Amino acid sequence: MTNTHTGPELRMPASVAASLTCPVCGRHLERGSRGLACADGHSFNIAREGYAGLLTGATPPGTGDSKEMIAARLRFQGRGHYDPVGLALAEELTTARIGAGSVIVDVGGGTGHYLTQVLDELPGTVGLTTDVSKFAARKAARAHPRSGAVTADSWRTLPLADGTADAVLNVFAPRNAPEFHRVLKPGGVLVVVTPETDHLTEPRTALGLLDVDPRKGERLAESLGEHFSPEAGREVRFTMELSHEDVLTVVGMGPSARHTTPEDLARRVSELPEPFTSTASVRVGRYRPA
Repeated sequence: MTNTHTGPELRMPASVAASLTCPVCGRHLERGSRGLACADGHSFNIAREGYAGLLTGATPPGTGDSKEMIAARLRFQGRGHYDPVGLALAEELTTARIGAGSVIVDVGGGTGHYLTQVLDELPGTVGLTTDVSKFAARKAARAHPRSGAVTADSWRTLPLADGTADAVLNVFAPRNAPEFHRVLKPGGVLVVVTPETDHLTEPRTALGLLDVDPRKGERLAESLGEHFSPEAGREVRFTMELSHEDVLTVVGMGPSARHTTPEDLARRVSELPEPFTSTASVRVGRYRPA
C-alpha cells in the first residue's frame, strides 16, 4: 500500500494514528491516496478539519449532537462552568501515574473539551476523542495539538488496536465495558464521570424535569461488570452561576429535556432569575481492568 497521498491532513499524533483499525474487519489502517484504508480494501475519508470518519452502517436518528447543539455546548464549556470536572480527571490520571508518552482516549468525548484540559495538565501525553457526531469531531480534531478525533459509535467496536490506551475517559457518555477493556493496556486505567442524584437539582426542580436515576450507581457497577474493578471514587461538587442560555444548554445535555418541547422549555427558563444558581455534583470513579 503506497504512502503517497493528497487531500486533507490527518490531524493527530503519529502514535495515535498508528493504532487506528478498520471498524469493519479490525485490520490496521494506513494513509492512502484517498484517505485511510486497510489491506482488505475498506476505505474511509479524512475530513477537511482533520478527523477520520470511521462510522459504519446506519446510526439511529438523533444519536449524534447537531451543529446547533455543539455550538451551544462550546459556549457553555468556554465559560468554564464544568472546568472542575476536567481538573478532577487530570488529578485522577496523575494519581494513576499516567504521564509523558501515555495515550489517553476519551470515548464519546464530544468537542474534546475534557481531553484538552487533561492534556494541558499532563505534559507529554497524547490523546484521541471519539464521538458519533461529525460536528463534535470537527471541533475535537482541532482542540489540542497533541490530540486527534474520529467519528465512531461507542456501542460498536472501537476503531483502535488492542492495548492502545494507557487511559480511557468516559464523561456523561455511553459505556461499552468490553471495548474499554480491549483497547486498554493491561495496566491501564478507566475514569468514569456520572451525575450524582443532586446534580443540577435547582434547574431540574424549577423546570419540572426528570430526576437523576437513584440507581445510577448500581447501573454503573452492572455496566462495568466483570471487566473492571473499582480502585477509587469521589464526589466533585461545585456551584455555577448560569445565564438563561447556559441553563438551556446544560439541561439540554441530559435526558430530561427530551420530555418537553424546546418552546416550552425556553418559556420556562425565561421565567427564572438570572443569573441562576445551580449545583453541579458528579462522581469521578477510577477503575482498573479486571
